[in-house]
Amino acid sequence: MSDDVPVPTGDGAVQLSACIIARDEEATLPACLASVAFCDEIVLVDSGSTDRTVAIAEAAGARVVHQPWLGFAAQRNVALDHARGRWVLEIDCDERVSPALAEEIAAFVAAAPEDVDLAGLPRRHAFVGHQLGPSAKYPAYVHRLLRRGAQRHDERRTVHEGLVPDGPTHPFEHDLEHLLAHSWREAVGDAWRYAKLEADQMHAPRSAAAVLKGALARPLAKVAYRVVVDGGWRDGPHGLAKIALDAATDSAVWILHLARGERDVAGDSGRGAGQHYGAFAFHRGDAKIVGVAFDARGVAEAEEWLATARAGGADVALVTDESDGPLGGSPVPVRRRRLPEAGWLDLARALDAETMLRPYDALVAFDARARRVARRLPGGLRGPVLEDGRRVPPAAVAQRALAGRGEG
Repeated sequence: MSDDVPVPTGDGAVQLSACIIARDEEATLPACLASVAFCDEIVLVDSGSTDRTVAIAEAAGARVVHQPWLGFAAQRNVALDHARGRWVLEIDCDERVSPALAEEIAAFVAAAPEDVDLAGLPRRHAFVGHQLGPSAKYPAYVHRLLRRGAQRHDERRTVHEGLVPDGPTHPFEHDLEHLLAHSWREAVGDAWRYAKLEADQMHAPRSAAAVLKGALARPLAKVAYRVVVDGGWRDGPHGLAKIALDAATDSAVWILHLARGERDVAGDSGRGAGQHYGAFAFHRGDAKIVGVAFDARGVAEAEEWLATARAGGADVALVTDESDGPLGGSPVPVRRRRLPEAGWLDLARALDAETMLRPYDALVAFDARARRVARRLPGGLRGPVLEDGRRVPPAAVAQRALAGRGEG
């Protein structure tokens, strides 16, 4: 670190710290700082700004740490090292905490469950003047609120430096607003820069079959999935353009990977050679089990079963179209994700959201309709373990789920 600022030990006086990394962000920083004014302190790590970034931050009461650029993950770790709060909110200069989310975060931090060290914030993208929903996989959770000391960023990664959930992860309801791109030129430029960074850290084969799959087959499948299953068509032309740009970026990553030949990679994505095809979920910690139930009896049985699983150490959630009231009378609360309708597309979107919050290891159905709908899901969403909750004890499902985890 460039500053002689001691790493804080924390005495509990500071409840919530906002951490920002920045360089030459005078245009975007003021609104970002204003959105985190509810935090007890703001720490900004500057990597050599030549504009008014530092002056703007100091005027807003932020504590500025000067650190030459080390990479995204390392810069975020420097900010974490200087934070004094019990909880830390990480935010980028092109993001804003909405007023409703600020209230939600403040309430959560004041009474956070002891077994939760990480939370997912729904990120809403503003793309060339339009807010995106399903085309950008909203709620598109990002893990930006953490209990200080619980995690650090993996400095091997040049991209995907985000935190990896390893236990119960709290989902927030209100939006973290993201100014993704103001113009088409900016959108394409950002995509190209991302593709180069991702290609630099790929550990993957260069065979014709691997490249054709990664550069052609998977991007085409991605477009179809996000347009139809995710419902990306609902966002209109801008949403379809965002999906096409994301797919083209995936193709560019593989083409760059092939073109650059054998070389020393610049980082490590944490993915194995066979995992560079579309999304990859990192599984850490105890098993996460998601239950599905569509009738009152199934919901009651699901709550009891999942409560037992949670008491045994598993992370659990219930996906249902039933109301949010407790039906099972369980002494252990079970988090619910409610569906608008009990169809397979709605279930697929809900399970996608659960995967973004924290990847699950097993899917358990608790009534006949839930089993029928679950069997229509794409293979990746059915999970490595798909069980009938009335027949298999929670401990057995958790054990099989953990045993079935692959690399990562």
